[in-house]
Amino acid sequence: MTTLFTPVPVGRYTLANRLAMAPMTRSRAQFDGTPGASAATYYAQRASLGLIVSEGTQPSDDGQGYLMTPGIYTDAHVAGWRAVSDAVHAQGGRLFIQLMHAGRLSHPDNTPHHRQAVAPSAIGSGAQMFTPTGLQTAPVPRALSLEDIGQTIADFRHAARRAIEAGADGVEIHGANAYLVQQFFAPSSNTRTDAYGGSIENRARFAIEVAQAIADEIGADRTAIRLSPGTTLWGIDEGPEGPALYRHLVAELDKLGLAYLHVMHQGNDALLADLRKLWRGTLMLNRPGRPREQIGADIASGLADVESYGQMVLANPDFVSRLKADAPMNVADRNSFFGGTDAGYIDYPTLEGRAVA
Repeated sequence: MTTLFTPVPVGRYTLANRLAMAPMTRSRAQFDGTPGASAATYYAQRASLGLIVSEGTQPSDDGQGYLMTPGIYTDAHVAGWRAVSDAVHAQGGRLFIQLMHAGRLSHPDNTPHHRQAVAPSAIGSGAQMFTPTGLQTAPVPRALSLEDIGQTIADFRHAARRAIEAGADGVEIHGANAYLVQQFFAPSSNTRTDAYGGSIENRARFAIEVAQAIADEIGADRTAIRLSPGTTLWGIDEGPEGPALYRHLVAELDKLGLAYLHVMHQGNDALLADLRKLWRGTLMLNRPGRPREQIGADIASGLADVESYGQMVLANPDFVSRLKADAPMNVADRNSFFGGTDAGYIDYPTLEGRAVA
């Protein structure tokens, strides 16, 4: 019987169990994008999960959206992530670094070069963003030229190589949650009339080319992608063609032989079932807000090969042990999700810690 605690192949690796830590922005990096001093402890504490997927990590100066998020394109970034990957591996875990280009969800005050954000088209998101001087509206971005698109794909490729140099086991492309890759999917953010806009094939092209470039650089079996079909965050509207776009996209990505597909499920069960059929490799499923009693249900039914969890893992470094023991879970402190000190970051108690106290 397949359960949460049985091994599972993911690309070139075999994970110890079918539980993954979902990517979660924590905004605790240094100003230059180097992971913070406690990042290695934070991730290593949770390394009993089969796979750790890191917080969103920008592949370039253009890719940064929020304050204090990490990068993976300079020597300092590599050194910082090397400490994280070594700590995770010392605990027997696996680490994929998520490559996140924020696209139009950015503000010049938050980036190293203080330039206008870039996106498929010059259409603002209307999103409010925290900046060094307070809450501001994300400005209208600059539309990427064809040359810019080529450079952005090259930036993803370079960041993937640097992630491997930093000791990561692979990378996950962030194609979800209204960031750059998904901005290409949605007619509300992509009104291009060239090869990257219009038809579903054209709107899916950028994601496929990013995945192909990274697979060529580090191996398809160390390359993954996260998608969130139907997301309506920050002005994203994929329209009536959205499901067809994802069926086309997943069928094309499947041809590349990637390590896994990570789906953040938004409620379209028929589409999810179709994606399961189209994807011949490992499928990781994230259901936001899944209740405790439903953990493992998608593994048991065969709908997913791996289940990922966010807030419960954030608040429970010994998440796997608690599941096995049917023990109560710590409740996440939302006030410490983003930025701040080690409080709410590396000080959540384990069952053993609670017993000692």
